[in-house]
Amino acid sequence: MRPHVELIQEDDYVWHGAELPGGEGRASERRLSVDEEDGSSSLRVDFHTEWGRGPGIHHANSEYYVLDGEIDYGGRKIGKGGYLYAPKGVPNDYLKVAEGTKLLHYREYGDAGFDPVDSLGSAQRWADAREDVIVIDSEAMNWDAVPNPGPMPGLFIKYLHVDPVTGFYTRLVHAQEGWSDHRLAHHPCYEEAYTVQGHMEYNFGTLDLGTYFFRPARVKHGHFTTMEGGATWLLRSDGELKNWYTQNEWVRWGGDGVNYGGPQGLDESVHPAVRHSHSTHDMAEPWRTEEDLRQLTASWQFQIDQGHQNTPIKHQGTGADPSIIAMMKAMDAANLQGGHGGEHDHSHDHDHSHDHDHAHEEAATPEREVIRLDWGWSGRDVEDPEERTAEDSHNWGRLINWKDGDPIPAPIISSLPVRSRSRGRWDGDGM
Repeated sequence: MRPHVELIQEDDYVWHGAELPGGEGRASERRLSVDEEDGSSSLRVDFHTEWGRGPGIHHANSEYYVLDGEIDYGGRKIGKGGYLYAPKGVPNDYLKVAEGTKLLHYREYGDAGFDPVDSLGSAQRWADAREDVIVIDSEAMNWDAVPNPGPMPGLFIKYLHVDPVTGFYTRLVHAQEGWSDHRLAHHPCYEEAYTVQGHMEYNFGTLDLGTYFFRPARVKHGHFTTMEGGATWLLRSDGELKNWYTQNEWVRWGGDGVNYGGPQGLDESVHPAVRHSHSTHDMAEPWRTEEDLRQLTASWQFQIDQGHQNTPIKHQGTGADPSIIAMMKAMDAANLQGGHGGEHDHSHDHDHSHDHDHAHEEAATPEREVIRLDWGWSGRDVEDPEERTAEDSHNWGRLINWKDGDPIPAPIISSLPVRSRSRGRWDGDGM
């Protein structure tokens, strides 16, 4: 299981010697994300010299996308926008890479292992291997309109590879300037993207050239606005990407600070615990520009025009806090269910003796009514059906075996903004 990476500029990663066994030449890699359990990786690779490797078999589904430069696969040369897919266990031809080439390199369901073979014709496929090598010049492909672009038109796609069995797919996605989505979304599959062109703002930060994210399944994200020149990503998912949308979102957590509280710092003296809470609404700054808000409002209006229900757009952290409203509704529900009324005196006297017979008291005390606050869907209602029984259930953000008609599981909430060491900016308005 890969960890959640949200959002990072590739310049914030250090360079390592590239792990490309069996090759001749010198290259370095930035490890954008790595699964330490099975070796799956997403890498940015720079070639400092010419590099080459003969025919052989990869231990993982391997993908190469040319950001700049040129690669030669078995005599077919492809430059910027070139894409090569070499499935796990399938013999593939020689690969040569020109000096100065910059690649995105992905390995899925396996490590960097590579078994050289004497010749392509004599090599045997692994028994469980499927699919064949794919070589594409994406620059020569046409952009197709995304069938379900979200709240408004303006999203386009080039499919590079789609696994016919698992639904895993790699594609280039372009959002034209002015495309926006005012809602938050989560998915049953992971989603990762590297920005190859343009500028987009969203609730976790700024997407521009060289920014990267990896989101496990169900991580909630959104509030997208595409800025000048549009934006393009190489985007991957390990299954069919379904969009499950949320609006009027809120997050609040809190507790009782035992040895701290307020701005005074650590306090080890005997004192009552101090209540604290935190909300993205409390901490947010209105970092959205007027252009952002204009685009989000246009997205909202488009949905209204289509007859959908929607919540008007406002700066995060302004207006009524949705978490407070939800709590007030829950308190009203508790009162209606027999809870304490608003004028009930909570100053009970607890100084009486507890030396009497508890068994007698329990027998005489009527059963207390259980109050269940209405927060909306909760508990088992928002679980994946295999939440506790799947082999990999310890990984909450795993690919979900979801199909139409199944209950949609609750999202995983991540509300932290992101600091970029190299860019020095702190962006994001959380949830």
